[in-house]
Amino acid sequence: MNVLQFLLILKARRKLILLTLILSVAIVGCISLLLPKAYTATASLVVNMQGADPVTGLTMPSQLVSGYLATQVDIISSHNVALKVVDDLKLAQQAVFQQQFRHDVKGQISIRDWLANRLLGNLDVQPSRDSNVLYVAFNSGNPQTAARLANAFVQAYLLTNLELKTQPARQTAAWYDAQLGDLRNNLEKSQAKLSSYQQSKGIVSLDDKLDTESTRLAELSSQMVAAQGQTYDSLSIQRNASNASASVMNNPVVQSLKADLARSEAKLSQLAQREGKNYPEYQRAAAEADSLREKLASEISTVRQSMNSNLAVSRQREGDLRAAVAAQKAKILAINAQRDAAGVLAREVESAQKAYDQALQRFTQTRLEGHAGQTEVALLSSAVAPLTPSTPRVRLNILLSIILGVVLGIGLALIMEMLDRRVRSEYDLVAFLGVPVLGVLVAQATGRQWLARRGWLGLPAPKPG
Repeated sequence: MNVLQFLLILKARRKLILLTLILSVAIVGCISLLLPKAYTATASLVVNMQGADPVTGLTMPSQLVSGYLATQVDIISSHNVALKVVDDLKLAQQAVFQQQFRHDVKGQISIRDWLANRLLGNLDVQPSRDSNVLYVAFNSGNPQTAARLANAFVQAYLLTNLELKTQPARQTAAWYDAQLGDLRNNLEKSQAKLSSYQQSKGIVSLDDKLDTESTRLAELSSQMVAAQGQTYDSLSIQRNASNASASVMNNPVVQSLKADLARSEAKLSQLAQREGKNYPEYQRAAAEADSLREKLASEISTVRQSMNSNLAVSRQREGDLRAAVAAQKAKILAINAQRDAAGVLAREVESAQKAYDQALQRFTQTRLEGHAGQTEVALLSSAVAPLTPSTPRVRLNILLSIILGVVLGIGLALIMEMLDRRVRSEYDLVAFLGVPVLGVLVAQATGRQWLARRGWLGLPAPKPG
């Protein structure tokens, strides 16, 4: 089939096409006029997902924005929000819905759930493609009812969104409140245990006390070292006879007596040579020399005894200092043990204090979150009663019916042509009968001859007779 044949078929079946078009437009127009009018009221919400939370200071990652918007759409369209709308508007108490519920519902379902399902069937929630705005639309036969229910869904959603944010925080705050009592008791017990231990051991400041005792230990140790050196010196002198004699002879008193004895013996020798031993002066000098010898011997004995006493005293002092150092070490070890025990108790107090502070901080934060009065969603514009119905769209339906009527008419024309094939031009003879066309008698050049002359129909141009 070429273009000319198609146009000739349309021309021959133009009445059928026109009738189909008129019937399509008439039917669609009548249906559009007879259909009940429905009104759509739309409210808009803006979702602020970039701002920081006023309590926690956290911001939402950008990759979660699309998922968050989809979640909000699901929340608005949830059964829970619809039940809140039913309860807020008290639809279950209205007699018209109760009567319709008894007439329509046969199963085990409450009127609240039935109304919620009906409301959700007329609700349409769409997010904006390029922004964070949500559009909540509700369809109803009454424009005021559509606006009222759209706004009711928005308010119920805002309330549900706030509950979803605050209810977990309130439950967490209640749990932390219960835990704070136990943590406070643990902290008080730890502090009481530490205080009791410090009082029983007489501890004021372990660090200061340890520093004082360490200083005292250092002093005792230095004194013990000095006493050991003195003991070693005395013992060395006593064990070495030459050193002992030298130490004795180097004594100033002994040296003085030795000097006096030497002078007395020199004087005695002179008197013996000059006057003789029986001379009174010689006897006095001899008695003086004997007295000096006795004093010297006595002094040497005294010095030796003093050296022995010094050795004994040094040994005694060394022993006392050694015992004092040992006692001081034991004392320091006891202080270290007390400090370790007190440190354990102090760490228990610190751990209990840290746990209590963290729980208190978290409790304060969750309590603030539980009493927060705002969410990330805010009402941008409320729904108003529409002036024109959203359905049926008469003009659009008529336009579509015209297109449908034309397409349907052309289709019917082609079907009728296939069922009742006729020769409508010389080209039908060529295509179906194979008879050559010798000429065509025409009064004037028509559109088909004009097309044929230019070879646009795929056949040789006929010669006019």
